[in-house]
Amino acid sequence: MTVLTALARAAAATAGRARPTKTVRHVHVSARPLVLVAAQLAGEACAPLAVLVGDNREKANLLAVYEPRDRAQRFEFAADLAAVIVPYLDSYTDDAGDAVSGAGVTDPGDRADPYPDAPQILVPNLPTVAFLRLLGRSTRFRKTEGEYAVPAAVPLLGRWLTYFTERGEVTPSAQLLPMTAALADHWATGQSATEDANLAALLGWIEPPDGMTGQTAARAAEDPVRCPPAGPVTDPTFDNEVLAPILQAVQEAALTGDDARLGRARAAMDHALRSQLEPTWALMWRAVDLLGGLPRAAHVEQRWLSDRWSFTNQVAWIRQGGAPQARRDSAVAAARRLARLEREQQRLAVERAYDDPLVMAEYRMTGEAFAGEVVAAEPDRLEQGKRPVLRPWVTVATVDEVLFEPGAVLKSPARSGQQARVIDVVPPGTDAGGGRTLVILELKGGMGRSLTPQPGSVPATGEDVTYTSLRDDFQPAARFPGIQDTPWTHGGPPPEYVPHDEDAREDWS
Repeated sequence: MTVLTALARAAAATAGRARPTKTVRHVHVSARPLVLVAAQLAGEACAPLAVLVGDNREKANLLAVYEPRDRAQRFEFAADLAAVIVPYLDSYTDDAGDAVSGAGVTDPGDRADPYPDAPQILVPNLPTVAFLRLLGRSTRFRKTEGEYAVPAAVPLLGRWLTYFTERGEVTPSAQLLPMTAALADHWATGQSATEDANLAALLGWIEPPDGMTGQTAARAAEDPVRCPPAGPVTDPTFDNEVLAPILQAVQEAALTGDDARLGRARAAMDHALRSQLEPTWALMWRAVDLLGGLPRAAHVEQRWLSDRWSFTNQVAWIRQGGAPQARRDSAVAAARRLARLEREQQRLAVERAYDDPLVMAEYRMTGEAFAGEVVAAEPDRLEQGKRPVLRPWVTVATVDEVLFEPGAVLKSPARSGQQARVIDVVPPGTDAGGGRTLVILELKGGMGRSLTPQPGSVPATGEDVTYTSLRDDFQPAARFPGIQDTPWTHGGPPPEYVPHDEDAREDWS
């Protein structure tokens, strides 16, 4: 927790209402997201009990597994879930093919541009992401022919769920968004980070009902009758007193072949499960409205473009008959993935700071940035050499502590294409500074090709500016050996792929 976040939490606890920690929204919110609320059977790693899913807040699709311990019913449930999710995904492809075969359509891999938009799945919390990851793993390798065959949509669903959960690990991506994490990133509450994982309590702090404070709203959210858990884990009291008798009735009716009794038991189970999932469904759409009401950060659209390209490439891979995602990454694939995630994390940190003064304030406190007023400027200054070059000087007066030494290269969020080299730092207490630190900067780039700077390219006297050492300059991709050159210290090359050897096929895909 940073100092400013701790201060915001203290202010929220005092005021009884959450305090914003961002001035803009740093995640993309789709105009038509797919909301998914899940519940699983207690005591099982991945035994789906029910999901409430859909892209229309007025019409939620309830899919239930009436005997979650039955393997066949689990895959029937997966096929039903695919019947909702796959058409939603297909609606974002601007051609007439389906995501299974792509017959008669243009290969998306040949596109010069990504699809105009991409799907977005919203879930309540991180445990639901883990549930979807396990569900994808348990379905993407199922066979569609032979013994224990499943419908073709089942392994397809597994591949898409795996795709979304893997994209969820890429911090700039918004294709799979846990709402508790997104909300907690934009508001600070008067409770702990662990308590923020409760969606109802978190929304109670951000938007408490009339006559209630965040504390009382969060306390009311702890009542499992009024606010059931957001899943996938259900309330133990509900499990023991409501769900267990219904599951017993379903099992007995199925064993005796009493169709009428079985129908009544299943209807009772649908009603009970809706009572647990519908409150969270309503909370999810409240969260969508809250996030969507914030102004969008400047770099959000660029990050969403990356998501659109990723979705386009995944559609192409599936239509071309590419292998399912591997059960585990090979040594080289894991190293590449880790390097990419670290690079994306670094880029995201810079973009958020450039887009948001509150985020930049954290770096001002650590000495990685300073803000102040331009008190002097030489916009037409030339540096003489073999030929003169434009090198304006500006002097910035700041009350921030400046830790940069002469020679440090900085950038301004307002002029990201321009470099500013520190020439001198005059400490406070001098007559020139008037109690403020003076930073003399030499500017380079972003001013045009002539010896006269373009209008607005050089900060004018009296302008408020910010400069920081945070930079997102181009970095060449890290070099890794090919899979066939995996060193023996990391297991050596994986086995050669032979037909019907799915494990080896994954390693080489």
